[in-house]
Amino acid sequence: MKIAVIGQSLFGQEVYKELKKDGHVIVGVFTIPDKDGKADPLGTEAEKDGVPVFKFPRWRLKGKAIDEVVEQYKAVGAELNILPFCSQFIPMEVIDHPRHGSIIYHPSLLPRHRGASAINWTLMHGDKKGGFTVFWADDGLDTGPILLQKECDVEPDDTVNTIYKRFLFPEGVKGMVEAVRLIEAGKAPKIKQPEEGATYEGIQKKDNAKIDWNQPAEAIHNWIRGNDKVPGAWAEVDGKNVTFYGSTLVDNGSTTGQPLEIPGTSRPGLVTKNGLILFGNDGKTLLVKNLQFEDGKMIAAAQYFKAGSSTAVELTEEEKSFAEQMRVVWKSILTNVEKIDDSTDFFKSGAASMDVVRLVEEVKLRASQLQLQNEDVYMATTFQEFIQMCVRKLRGEDAEEELMVDYVEMNVNNMTIRMPHQLFINGEFVDAEGGKTYKTINPTNGEPICDVSLAQISDVEKAVAAAKEAFEEGEWGKMNPRDKGRLIYKLADLMEQHQEELATIEAIDSGAVYTLALKTHVGMSIQTFRYFAGWCDKIQGCTIPINQARPNHNLTFTKKEPIGVCAIVIPWNYPLMMLAWKTAACLAAGNTVVLKPAQVTPLTALKFAELTARAGFPKGVINILPGSGSLVGQRLSDHPDVRKLGFTGSTEIGKQIMKSCAVSNVKKVSLELGGKSPLIIFSDCDLDKAVRMGMSSVFFNKGENCIAAGRLFVEESLHDTFVHRVVEEVKKMKTGDPLDRSTDHGPQNHKAHLDKLVEYCEKGVKEGAKLLCGGKQVSRPGFFFEPAVFTDVQDHMFIAIEESFGPVMIISKFKDGDVDGVLRRANATEYGLASGVFTRDISKALYVSERLQAGTVFINTYNKTDVAAPFGGFKQSGFGKDLGQEALNEYLKTKAVTIEY
Repeated sequence: MKIAVIGQSLFGQEVYKELKKDGHVIVGVFTIPDKDGKADPLGTEAEKDGVPVFKFPRWRLKGKAIDEVVEQYKAVGAELNILPFCSQFIPMEVIDHPRHGSIIYHPSLLPRHRGASAINWTLMHGDKKGGFTVFWADDGLDTGPILLQKECDVEPDDTVNTIYKRFLFPEGVKGMVEAVRLIEAGKAPKIKQPEEGATYEGIQKKDNAKIDWNQPAEAIHNWIRGNDKVPGAWAEVDGKNVTFYGSTLVDNGSTTGQPLEIPGTSRPGLVTKNGLILFGNDGKTLLVKNLQFEDGKMIAAAQYFKAGSSTAVELTEEEKSFAEQMRVVWKSILTNVEKIDDSTDFFKSGAASMDVVRLVEEVKLRASQLQLQNEDVYMATTFQEFIQMCVRKLRGEDAEEELMVDYVEMNVNNMTIRMPHQLFINGEFVDAEGGKTYKTINPTNGEPICDVSLAQISDVEKAVAAAKEAFEEGEWGKMNPRDKGRLIYKLADLMEQHQEELATIEAIDSGAVYTLALKTHVGMSIQTFRYFAGWCDKIQGCTIPINQARPNHNLTFTKKEPIGVCAIVIPWNYPLMMLAWKTAACLAAGNTVVLKPAQVTPLTALKFAELTARAGFPKGVINILPGSGSLVGQRLSDHPDVRKLGFTGSTEIGKQIMKSCAVSNVKKVSLELGGKSPLIIFSDCDLDKAVRMGMSSVFFNKGENCIAAGRLFVEESLHDTFVHRVVEEVKKMKTGDPLDRSTDHGPQNHKAHLDKLVEYCEKGVKEGAKLLCGGKQVSRPGFFFEPAVFTDVQDHMFIAIEESFGPVMIISKFKDGDVDGVLRRANATEYGLASGVFTRDISKALYVSERLQAGTVFINTYNKTDVAAPFGGFKQSGFGKDLGQEALNEYLKTKAVTIEY
């Protein structure tokens, strides 16, 4: 169709581009005149394509259409007018002229919120549903027949900006294109707007955006967010008009802070480290993040009483050179200003939001390591303030970016540990929706360590949205791989600096013996991040010879690209190490992460989150959500914006996750699931080593080890000797406080698991297996279990088939020389995670290793994992790999590109 596009803005530009892609002929673009020498994006795009562009200052004069303007419009011969966003009054002579008439985009669900500030009023009224309407233009104000509507949920903390970017802009562009297709096909409906429920609100301006404090907290919050950023909800504070931005509802807001008297409020506000707490007349609270003064200066609300107290930094010669470069940039933007001096105000000189975007990009071109956000410009409006802010950021002295952490502190293990306990979303520690919490328990004594925020569905939505924004629009998505590697190296260095603290937290939260936590839980985590940091700039595709399209030539190459938002769900046995195994590869590949730690062991993951922020990871790249698997894990599996899920846990849950990932959006998935790993010990082995490694294969990390040897097959002639030696060694093991350096065996992770182990051993005895030692709860506070050894275990028994995931050694004998027979028994399981063999005969060892159906085979060793070696299982132990180069492939997608020349 021949289409005239009437309107302006980036939205109009995108609609124009999509209509062109759809094959329509744009016969003319009618947009607004240039402002301060700058053309509107819609007009600029059309001019590049050679499409006629008209920039009429007005279409009507004194209520009548201007004849010359209407004639110029009619001359283009449009069959349909598209008004994606138009601030001008278009006369009916133009609206009704095309054969198909005119359609308009309106950002509300008509007939609700007719008028020019529809998005604002959707939020100010606290609507639970928002959306847009494409309607047929008539001579009323947004009253024409409806062609199509699309709706979305309005989130509790949505602003005009967030709902616009998330739904109204992208889906609105699609909606306009869909409407045109319906018109072209002759299937476009004209549904009369109902009068019931119709509302009209006038344009929202600064003078009518004053806050009425005599309302419930939710109503105040809705008013502030509905006016954020334009025109801005304001109130009088200390005799000055102050505008409030960044409102969120909070439950049980902090009562500690510096009081701030605000006329008309039910009680004084509180300036806290997280922002300004405000109270509704119902006693409930909201939190405001930013404040703007009448001169345009914006500050973090938490800094209200510190505003203006910082002294200027003296610039180096290099910094002075940067300042002069930026002075030239400001002059190129503020063309109406004769000279840029230190007091020149960016916004008072005529700069608009598009100029902010340009300024941020100009800074990146001149100082790539300086990644400004639009908000930074609003908070430093004069040239001097802007340069000071840039220099402080370049020096790493940005005080306003200080991470706010509400620590739980404990004096333990001869040190003070400081533990975050809130959710970590978009670079900040925040409470869960509704302030929901749960207690995490110290397995050594069964007592609570602290309250931890319990993530809800809305928290998952926020975290995924933050991760998506960081990947698609944020600094992380634009950062080159080498710089990403530098950040990951820095994170590993910080983890090493905090390794004793991390190991202590791991010990009290999971029961891991401190020395093991220091070496393995934390030590291998550090190694993992360093290993994958080195891979960041080595991910590459290849060139592929294909049949040539003679006489032309072809070049085909592949690219390895990050997937996007990745969810990671980890177990409780190695809380930090399981995080590291998956997250390091995920980040190295360039993705963003939403991670759910096990509900019973969240604390090292939250400490890790703090370290990522201190390492300088951009907001939204890493998000940590303690919570239940049935709620948080399930929503991550179902979420349409999550493109990959990595899971370690039980086979039962893995199957459910795999199903959800398939049904939701066929997201990529990798699973490391249950195991019943066989360890075959031949009589020609090194007995001392076999006993030592056999013990480790079962009792390492209290048996809470996914690759633990779930069943030992010992050759008959060695069986009795081996069993005798093992029982002697088990009796020497010291069970006790994991922080005691002499402890061999700490408490089991949590009470439910302890009870399961006791029940497991009772079943073994009941079925006729011989319990030589242990198998009972230790009579002391905490979740301690006596390491157990079973013999005479037959293949049909429950304990021979099912995984204990605890310190229970299951020993079966096999006939001397019956290699193939023991292999059949070892492979007679649905699991295939790991396996092992002890023998001095290298030919026998290799023969056995080739036939064992497991992802890992250990020969004359056990538990020997390394960050460079791939790790993962076969059969119902899952698929996909952690560690090594192969792990990167789990978080990458391959694109093939073919060129003809």
